Amino acid sequence: MTQSIKLGFAPTRRNIFSADAAIEYANLTRDKLDKMGVNYVDIKEVNDDGLLYDDAGMEKIAAKFNAEKIDGLFLANENFGTEYECARLAKKLDVPVLLWGPKDEAPAADGSRLRDTQCGLFAIGKVLRRFQIPFTYLVNVDIDDPEFERGVNDFIKVCNIVKTFKNTRILQVGPRPFDFWSTMVNEGELLEKFNISLSPIPMTELVEEIHDLQAKHSAEIETTIATLKQVADIDISDKDLNMVAALKVALSHKMTEYGCNAGAIQCWTALQDEIGILPYASESLLQDEGTPVTCETDIHGVISELLVEAATMGDQKAIFADVNCRHPENPNGELLQHLGVFPFSTAKNKPSLPKSHFVFDYPGSVALQAQDGEYTLCRFDGDNGQYNLLLGNAKSCEGPYEQGTYLWLQFANLNRFETKLVYGPYIHHMAAVRADVVPVLYEACKYLGVTPDFYDPIEDDVKAYLRGDIKSIVK
Repeated sequence: MTQSIKLGFAPTRRNIFSADAAIEYANLTRDKLDKMGVNYVDIKEVNDDGLLYDDAGMEKIAAKFNAEKIDGLFLANENFGTEYECARLAKKLDVPVLLWGPKDEAPAADGSRLRDTQCGLFAIGKVLRRFQIPFTYLVNVDIDDPEFERGVNDFIKVCNIVKTFKNTRILQVGPRPFDFWSTMVNEGELLEKFNISLSPIPMTELVEEIHDLQAKHSAEIETTIATLKQVADIDISDKDLNMVAALKVALSHKMTEYGCNAGAIQCWTALQDEIGILPYASESLLQDEGTPVTCETDIHGVISELLVEAATMGDQKAIFADVNCRHPENPNGELLQHLGVFPFSTAKNKPSLPKSHFVFDYPGSVALQAQDGEYTLCRFDGDNGQYNLLLGNAKSCEGPYEQGTYLWLQFANLNRFETKLVYGPYIHHMAAVRADVVPVLYEACKYLGVTPDFYDPIEDDVKAYLRGDIKSIVK
């Protein structure tokens, strides 16, 4: 999946140090990126040595990278580097920046040094700050150090998060339910601060699309029915199953029509009144296809899903759940539950489409228990002009059977998590993914203009991971 992100590779040098040594290490870096399968745009043709060090070269590189629409800039400091050219280039591109330089070799016999890389990294970091450019630092390690590969791959994930966030458009089907003031959002602020736009449509437009698809006996409906029968036990009528499939196809069509990568729907009660089913099975299918749709018109919730999935490069699908109640016996256990917005692929057992659910006496819900494992929890939310990203980990634990889709999680300290949700700016809806991606989400926040927030005191561990001091923040 790293191929979906394109880096601009800009190795840099300063004339006072050995150009030959810088060229050598730039080529070694290229070889390493090639072996890793990184998708990058090179600058070999810019000048004789294929490095950044002067104004003329910087302008050519900026033009090339902009034309190639790179998603991130990799500044490889191959000797001392030219700090002001690095900063000027980064300023012209407005993408995440990775700064690294290979560890210096031992001095020559006469005591001289060919590259002085580490010293140059200090200079580049300072000038990037002067230009108010956020950047990610990969510590000064050898190119063959495992930390180099880890750092580059994590940066690619950061770029994917930023790219996803900045290119998000959300299909909003209907207003929020009247009773749910907690899912209220500021549409103008989302656009002004983050370039996130909403495409609101009335429920009637979606319903008309459903009826049109059914009247034409759409082949997409039949294909979707076949998929549902393959992934789940079906306990609802053929008529209701057809409506579940038609709703899924209609939502997909509308997201394509309006150029959206996610959606949110007023799931109760207008939809049931119109088509007689709940939307959860339809949404679960869309979740598996990488286009999440949340309920109760939770715009911030679906943004949370997009972010946490982007952090895994799409390898893991997010569940979307209510933080529901405490475990009856485990003092740090908590139930995450919903009527169905868990991707079918996240199931521990074979899912089913039950006749109805205890909350609403309608078909269209999903029943499954999510897979065991370590989870990252994420909630993008805000109010009063301030936006945060709540982050943390929890692991699955045993718990009583629940209807719908559910997952029991054990927290390090449930009281901390609970208190954080109550004080806000968060609500009871949470996105979770079976992966440890807290550090890359944290690192992405500096590029998103969002404040990272932890429900456990793990920030020092996250920083230690990003420095390469520890291999994982999960204990």
